[in-house]
Amino acid sequence: MKFRSLLTAAALAALPALVHAEPKVRTITLDECLQEAFENNLDLKIIRYSPELAELALTSSYGAYDPTYSFGYDANKANIPPQFRIDQVQAPQNTSWGQNYTMGVGGLLPTGADYRLFGGLNPQRSRFLFGDNLDYQNSVNGRSGVELTQPLLRDLWIDQVRWSISLNKKTILQQEQSVRSQLIQTATAVQSAYYRVAAARGAITVQEQAVQLAERLLSENRKRVEVGAMAPLESQQAESQLAGARANLITAQESFGLAQNTLRQLLTSDYGDLADTTLEPGDKFIPQPYPYNRPESWSRGLTMRPDIIQSQLEMEKQNVTVRFRRNQMFPQLDLVSSFSVAVNTENLSTSLNQLANTDFKAYGVGARLTFPLGNRSASSGFKSAKLQREQLILQHKLLEQFIMARIDNAILVAQSSFLRIEATKQARIYGEAALDAEQKKLENGKSTTFEVLRLQRDLTDARFTEVRSLLDYFIAMVALFEIEGSTLERLGVRVTSN
Repeated sequence: MKFRSLLTAAALAALPALVHAEPKVRTITLDECLQEAFENNLDLKIIRYSPELAELALTSSYGAYDPTYSFGYDANKANIPPQFRIDQVQAPQNTSWGQNYTMGVGGLLPTGADYRLFGGLNPQRSRFLFGDNLDYQNSVNGRSGVELTQPLLRDLWIDQVRWSISLNKKTILQQEQSVRSQLIQTATAVQSAYYRVAAARGAITVQEQAVQLAERLLSENRKRVEVGAMAPLESQQAESQLAGARANLITAQESFGLAQNTLRQLLTSDYGDLADTTLEPGDKFIPQPYPYNRPESWSRGLTMRPDIIQSQLEMEKQNVTVRFRRNQMFPQLDLVSSFSVAVNTENLSTSLNQLANTDFKAYGVGARLTFPLGNRSASSGFKSAKLQREQLILQHKLLEQFIMARIDNAILVAQSSFLRIEATKQARIYGEAALDAEQKKLENGKSTTFEVLRLQRDLTDARFTEVRSLLDYFIAMVALFEIEGSTLERLGVRVTSN
């Protein structure tokens, strides 16, 4: 039983080594984080397919102009009974063998016109039975030409195909803005996560300092208790504060680990590669005053943000739709024209010569008018498209107001955060001075452990608040640039379409 207990204890002791690999520490800069995120982030890899899919949809739209080729063949045999002519002379029995070859190419032109190129030959061999006499006759009939139907009103300046192409072109631009939006979101998330890791590391330092202060005070108090210069209760107060400081240190270490996990997830497409690597920020964080300019920030937000550009493109798409719906209200007036060449010979070679020489030509031109009575469907579609356009205009205006208000809020938060940095710094300096003075008073017997402990807590809070104010300022600036839509430009990142 004892051996089993020892074996179990050994297995439990080895379990952490099996679960976690040897920890590694890597000092990393913000630029390196951004570069790795742009290369490996899964959200970016997913969104990068969107423009390519949109381009394929555009290519599919152009497929409407692909010509269609057709070819046909059939054979036939017919036994024709004798017939009586007007002069009462009986016509002979006729047995004929025939073949039909047809081919054609047709399609749609960018003008909305339908075209068809066609050709066909019909070789025939006929056998005549007149009494006991047999006679044979060969003939080749055929026709080839072209037919064209050109809309003159409806479908003239825009039709279903050109409407779809126009929309798909703008959809590509919208999807490119989706990629840019994801780049901004990723860059913002990476910067925020990087600053939070740095702040969490700073919080650990603050809590370690708090533990050191509590340990030193406890050590000094124990000496005073031993010599009878202090009551044991005051030493117990120091022990309580030390326990609390150690608990806070554990919490700070937990926050650092959580911040690490967030940053790791943003930097890699395989979380396991960085799971056992501690990322230590290598940049120095020196807050600099920013020249806030609300009109310029508004201008950037109303011209650079991906969502505002997408909204503008959506309005442009709706303008195309209004134009298409308006065109569909016109009657269908088509210009119809044709040209053909006919052949009728005794053999195939002669028929091909006749086709080449265009000996027997036929021309045709005309117009065809079609219109629905009432036309309610087209009229309703046009009115609906206009109403949707008005709706999009109002939505765009609402988005503009939302952006402007958010920029104002972001500027206010950034300004306040910067001012708090100096205020919290001074509070920390005053806290250090106050604690130092109170500790000297305690050494001279003119203060109590309770007062020193209180000032230690105040100093720890001041140090933590100073760290937090730095984090708040950098986060506020990142948020301002994201709301402006200027994140990538400020980082020197250029987005180009394929």
